[in-house]
Amino acid sequence: MVSAKQAFIEYLQVERGSSAHTVRNYRSDLEQFERFLTLASRTDAKMNGPAPEPEWSEVSPQTVRAYMAHLHQRDVRKSSVARKLAVLRTFFRHLQREGRLAINPARLVATPKQERPLPAFLTVDDASALMEASSGKDATSLRNRAILEMFYSTGIRLSELVTLDVNDLRPNEGLVRVQGKGRKERIVPIGSKALEAVEAYLAAVPFRQYHEDRRPLFLNRSGERLATRTVARIVARAALRLAKSQRVTPHVLRHTFATHLLDGGADLRAIQELLGHARLSTTQRYTHLTVDKLIEVYDKAHPRSRVKNR
Repeated sequence: MVSAKQAFIEYLQVERGSSAHTVRNYRSDLEQFERFLTLASRTDAKMNGPAPEPEWSEVSPQTVRAYMAHLHQRDVRKSSVARKLAVLRTFFRHLQREGRLAINPARLVATPKQERPLPAFLTVDDASALMEASSGKDATSLRNRAILEMFYSTGIRLSELVTLDVNDLRPNEGLVRVQGKGRKERIVPIGSKALEAVEAYLAAVPFRQYHEDRRPLFLNRSGERLATRTVARIVARAALRLAKSQRVTPHVLRHTFATHLLDGGADLRAIQELLGHARLSTTQRYTHLTVDKLIEVYDKAHPRSRVKNR
C-alpha cells in the first residue's frame, strides 16, 4: 500500500505539476518532520528498530507547535520555519481531501512573523563586471559566461535555467521559452549580449552529446544536464572576482534584473509577467527603487524640491 507521504509526492508531481526542485524540497521537509515525530515517540515509548510511518491522524496543533519550537531552538531561520509550516499545511490539506484526516492541524498554527530585509542586488557596474568574470575561450568558460548572461538578461529562476533546452531558444526573435512553477510556460525576451554568449558556447560544444528529442542547453563535462548546485557554484565563483564581500546567487541576479528594469522605467506589471509571478504583491517584494533613484525622481519632478542655482 502506498504511504500517505508517497501518495502526496505523486500528487505534487502528477496533479500539481510541481518541478523536481519543489518536490525534492517538500519531501525533505516532510522527512524532517517525520524524524521529529519519531524522536518524540521513541522518547515516550522507548521504541527500538526502524520507525513506521507516523499516524498522521494523531498529529495535533500542539504537535506542530512543538515542532516549530524545536526548529526555533535549533536557530532555523524564520523564513525556513514558515516554509516548513506551509509544506505541512499543504500535506495535511491533501490528506483531508483524501478523507484520511478530519482537520488540518497545521492550519491552526500561526506563521512566524517574518523579517523583511531588502533583498540584495548588484549595481549596474557590478553586474557588468560579473558578466566579464568568465573570459576564457574554452567550452567551460563560454558556458559559464552564457549562464551569467542568461540570468541577468532574462531574470529566470535557477530551476528554470537548468531545464532549458536548445529548442527553447528563438534567436531570430530574441525570445526564450521558459517552463516556470507548476509547469506554466512563458515567453521571455533575451538580450543580444546573452544571445551572443549562448551562441558562442553552443559553437564550442560537440552536438554528438545531445539526444535528438531532448537537447539540454547547459551541459556538464559528461554531456549531461547541469545540476542546480553546480550552477549556483558557477555564479558564486564568478562573484569572487568582484572584490566585494557580497554573496551573489542566481536569486540575487534575478532580483538585479528586476531592479534594473524598474530603475529604467519598466512597468511593475510587465516585470511581473517577465518574472512569472502569479500575484503582483510577489513582484513588489522582489523589486524596489533605490534611495538615490527616489531622490533623483523627486528632484526632477517636484517644483519646490530644492532652490535652483541661478
